[in-house]
Amino acid sequence: MTGMLNRGLQQGLKTTLTLGKVIFPITLIVTILQFTPVLPWIINLLTPAMGLIGLPGEAAVPLVLGNTLNLYAGIAAIISFDFTVKEVFIMAMMLSFSHNLFVESAVATKVGVNWWLIVGVRVGLAITSAFVINLVWNGGSELAQYGFVASSEVVLNGWVEIALHGMQTALLAILQLALIVIPLMMIIQIMREKGLLTAMSNMLAPFMKLLGMDKNTSMTMVAGLTVGLAFGAGLMIQAVKEDGVSKKDMYLALIFLVSCHAVVEDTLVFIPLGIPVWPLLVIRLTTAIVLTMVIASIWNSKERKKRKETSHEHSYNTL
Repeated sequence: MTGMLNRGLQQGLKTTLTLGKVIFPITLIVTILQFTPVLPWIINLLTPAMGLIGLPGEAAVPLVLGNTLNLYAGIAAIISFDFTVKEVFIMAMMLSFSHNLFVESAVATKVGVNWWLIVGVRVGLAITSAFVINLVWNGGSELAQYGFVASSEVVLNGWVEIALHGMQTALLAILQLALIVIPLMMIIQIMREKGLLTAMSNMLAPFMKLLGMDKNTSMTMVAGLTVGLAFGAGLMIQAVKEDGVSKKDMYLALIFLVSCHAVVEDTLVFIPLGIPVWPLLVIRLTTAIVLTMVIASIWNSKERKKRKETSHEHSYNTL
């Protein structure tokens, strides 16, 4: 048991270092940008577009902060304004699909998935969902009643304090990562060596097959659905190296997970905003399943066509 724990600890530390190299600089830069004209400029740029998806100009603030930082930053911004239930729900749906964009998408590239694809899928789903909700939902015109949400505004004087605040935020992000990833990797190592992962993969095989993936992708899916993209990336990286997850399956898994990940935390976190949260989970999960199945079908169709063309070419050359 001690040997398994030590191997898991080593894997956890290695994974934390790998992800920390991505998370630290991005978190540092984005945190510092909050105190520069850059983020306000982006917000002003997006304000006219907000009306197209049924949102007031102020909605640009939580959307920008949520996408550049995280859900909590977006929620903190939401409670700073008076929005209707419908407006809050639209923002919650958008942020569910697309948040912490730079860190989570950059982490996803560590498993070999194109950064632009991840960002494109997430932003596309966010905008599409906002359009659809705005068109089909006529209710929610009453003001949202916010529950208790901790919110504090940091006042800093000078670039030294801003830089120190940015470094502190980045280091705390890595510490949070380590506190989740290291125990997780230790547990996974035990499960792996005890044969539990194989059993779990077999149990999830029908669902993986439905989505067009092999069963060895199951742990990647479990990690992403429970602890999210950034924290689940450790298992994804390990799966690519040790479980032989193919490029196609990793792309499909990431497409599913960018649509629906950290389902518990990223759903419950919106409860204090006074909106119905169960539709958020249903919409995200349904979208993830349908989108992944469609892309898998297209991918498989192209592969069959390519194999058929190769077979015909081989037959022609042998004549």
